[in-house]
Amino acid sequence: MSAPAPVRAHAGTARRSLAHAVQRVTASPLGAYQSAVVRIGVSATYLLFLLRELPHRHELYGPDGPWSWDMARRLISNNDAFTVLMWSDSPLWFETVYVITLVSAALLMVGWRTRGTSVVFMAGVLSLQNRSIFMGDGGDNVIHLMALYVVLTRCARVWSLDARRAARDAGRLVDGGGPARDVAGPVLWAVLGCVLLPASLMGGLGGTWWLPSLLWVLWLGNGGWWALNRYAPGHELRAFLDVLANFAHNASLLVIMAEVCLIYATAGWYKVQGSRWQDGTAIYYPLKLDYFTPWPGLSGLLASSALAIMLLTYATVIVQVAFPFTLFNRRVKNVLLVLMIGEHAGISVLLGLPFFSMAMVAADAVFLPTAFLVWLGHRVSFCRHRLFDRSAGRLRLPRQRRAAPDDGEPTHSGSDSGHTLVG
Repeated sequence: MSAPAPVRAHAGTARRSLAHAVQRVTASPLGAYQSAVVRIGVSATYLLFLLRELPHRHELYGPDGPWSWDMARRLISNNDAFTVLMWSDSPLWFETVYVITLVSAALLMVGWRTRGTSVVFMAGVLSLQNRSIFMGDGGDNVIHLMALYVVLTRCARVWSLDARRAARDAGRLVDGGGPARDVAGPVLWAVLGCVLLPASLMGGLGGTWWLPSLLWVLWLGNGGWWALNRYAPGHELRAFLDVLANFAHNASLLVIMAEVCLIYATAGWYKVQGSRWQDGTAIYYPLKLDYFTPWPGLSGLLASSALAIMLLTYATVIVQVAFPFTLFNRRVKNVLLVLMIGEHAGISVLLGLPFFSMAMVAADAVFLPTAFLVWLGHRVSFCRHRLFDRSAGRLRLPRQRRAAPDDGEPTHSGSDSGHTLVG
């Protein structure tokens, strides 16, 4: 006995919807601009943090810190955390790890060999933070999480050196040529393999099973990806790896969004339970702490207004609690997103927490509208072209200024000089 026609039609519609959903999350990486902004924001935040703490690095994470190397080793033996700083207590090794982390943050920000530099950046972030876990704050926790998620995203599809190189290779293929010779990629892959193998054999990847597994899957997968893309770009296995990469990217992007919602939801609901947040005076007290008042005059001016304190206190709670519920209404979500970014800007200035605010804004960027990001990219590119055009005009030699266009003198232009992250 066959099922009724409405039931069969409903089942067919459900199957088509499921097939469409599967195709959507595997056919292409979603949120290319959003993931690029998260990559740039997270790496830039940590780069600036490492540069600011460069004079104090030994006290924070190094041999001169209050949390000694022996104390860190005993703690890590209990919590199975990962940090390469436990491989040696040599000051030279600490300096090497610090510099490599700093350089990897800069390379990840500009999008150079993102697959490799994102792994090195993640290892550097985990190593420094797990070395002295009592030195961080909420912003460090956000960087810690985002460094893990960025590894699994295809965050260099736009606004990166990798995207520029891919566009050049595509242009060569259109012209009938082949991709440019790749030397840096295989060398970086081989160097990372030479570090990964002894670290795995000697138990230097922490006490968990997932981190060594993740690193080996990434290393082997990227080696196979490069070989197939170079010598058999039309092979079915190449397409299968592309599907896996798209799925991992989209899943990671979903996790980032859920993580941001969880941060705001828990923060908001915990605030609701506090008596100072209920009576509207919670923001007043940090404005009176010397540790959180880099601008005493500005903090005092705000603290002197009871109405402003009450409005800011209640608005903070309302925005944080309501934001996860507004994701399905684009207009309301965008309004609350602007308010939250403004809130973090105020925290950065009034409370002297710039890196916490930068980390949160970088995480919030996953919800920014694509149309706005595309417009912003065009504006930055336009400003860059104008800046380079004016610079080229100022740097021309006098003889070149007097030359006529048909005199055979080269005409210098800044439109094709340098690199833009948004071009």
